[in-house]
Amino acid sequence: MRYFVIGDEDTVLGFSLVGTQGLVATNTSEAQAALEKALEHKEYGIIIITEDVADMIRIQVDRYLFSETFPLIVEIPNRFSEGGSKDLKKLVNEAIGVSL
Repeated sequence: MRYFVIGDEDTVLGFSLVGTQGLVATNTSEAQAALEKALEHKEYGIIIITEDVADMIRIQVDRYLFSETFPLIVEIPNRFSEGGSKDLKKLVNEAIGVSL
């Protein structure tokens, strides 16, 4: 099982440094295309998506958050988000209920 990230350029670049593939999405059509690409490949068990990109395609994201069991979609804040932040490991652990 592998991860796939969808978000702004900085987020995707950061994840690529640790070997995670992903796509940059700056508008709704890019976000939809990135999610479709991630869903095409069954080896991606966890799709990490920034909150701002998830909001662009909320209907599709919610479909997987609330009705589908696989893949798991985890929303994370981007670097421009206000408020407190959690590390990625903590966000994933909370989403799947298992300590990684």
